[in-house]
Amino acid sequence: MPESDETYEDSQRVPRFEARAHPGLVAIVIAGQPAVRALEVSPDGLEIGRTTPPGLLGEDERVSRRHARIARRGDEWVVSDLETRNGTFVDGKRLEGSGTFASPVLVRIGRSVLWAVEDISPFAGADRIPSLSDGPIVGGLLRRAWGEIALASKAGDTLFIRGESGSGKELGARAFHDASYGASPTAPFVAVNCAAIPEGLSERLLFGAKKGAYSGITADAEGYVQAADQGTLFLDEIAELDLLVQAKLLRVLETREVLPLGASRPQKVTMRICSASHKALRDEVAAGRFREDLYYRIGRPEVRIPPLRERVDELPAFIQRELHAVDPRLNASATLVEACALRTWPGNVRELLRELRRAAHAASSDPELVVYPHHLASEAGVPMPVVVLPSDAPAAPGTSEPPQANAASFTDEQIAQALEDHGGNVRGTARALGLHRNQLRRWLEKHPELKARDDNGGSGG
Repeated sequence: MPESDETYEDSQRVPRFEARAHPGLVAIVIAGQPAVRALEVSPDGLEIGRTTPPGLLGEDERVSRRHARIARRGDEWVVSDLETRNGTFVDGKRLEGSGTFASPVLVRIGRSVLWAVEDISPFAGADRIPSLSDGPIVGGLLRRAWGEIALASKAGDTLFIRGESGSGKELGARAFHDASYGASPTAPFVAVNCAAIPEGLSERLLFGAKKGAYSGITADAEGYVQAADQGTLFLDEIAELDLLVQAKLLRVLETREVLPLGASRPQKVTMRICSASHKALRDEVAAGRFREDLYYRIGRPEVRIPPLRERVDELPAFIQRELHAVDPRLNASATLVEACALRTWPGNVRELLRELRRAAHAASSDPELVVYPHHLASEAGVPMPVVVLPSDAPAAPGTSEPPQANAASFTDEQIAQALEDHGGNVRGTARALGLHRNQLRRWLEKHPELKARDDNGGSGG
């Protein structure tokens, strides 16, 4: 037999959409509204302003005629502010002159947000805004993953999905099911969270049991495998199954027969298997926690669902939809989108939605009806801290009232940013920071370069 350079794993890999990368910008917010517009950046760079590129940011009144220039130099981005009044912000910080940054980069100009990425291919072409309806929000990278899943559905009857908790693995499994069976109402989709199965019950729940198989069974009990016959069985967090059940699952997959507990004859089943885990199955095999033979049966093809922090183009749609679900009058500031994009969201979409609802309720009592970064909890979207305290460490003393805020509690940049967020409104900025208006006015007297307005609309400072 002639030798081949192709390994088994190579032969089971889903074909990728390989193409030359096109570095560029993805406009995800334009003049305060969700958007998806991809722009390729030439080696000479791209100037951003009110009229360039044509039709991009012309409706954003806070963008200067010549606002910023963005260029690609090797593996880095060079961003230059063109001495604008409202400034250019890179990854949440105001840019002074020019700077060099590694990909990806978030650039905020006026009320618009641009995302500089190494490849705009997933976002180019249709300028599609992810759905703002009740359906799933699918951005460019998820569309690419969905394409890989569709290919996998044609290649065989198994698929393994790898992704973090809350990233949308079940949506991927449903995409696999839909690609396999179309819109057939008779093809069942059975989703099982293996991590939530009580210890000792996984065999009965998966494979079913006959009446009298053991004490308490007074009727035949159908298992998840039988329920998925002629459809798709989705086993989420499959790495949590114990080894004995893994062996029985492998036999079902090999023989296409299931033997319920207490039964003497197996039942024929025909189904597709989609499994998922946040763990790398190869590592679990190496550690002896997952059967190697089962891995070779279901571990390929593999499709990765990217975490939310890599799907920045979806954030404005998520934000707008969740805010409007709480109060249709609420709007998101560009700085809120920026703040969400700069956080890692270890809980992914699940965590984002919870925190957005909380922020929306916090902002709904504000007459401005605009949600800003300060409405987000400080711990929202950031990893859990790892704190190790000595066993004899005293508890922190409690206080019945929060400390009184003062201007010295904030940096000049933080106050200036809050002032910008509130359009120069002294009262709104002071309320957001927990300051008395007179404290903010005294601070403004030391910074005459910043423009502010009193509640009656006149200038202040």
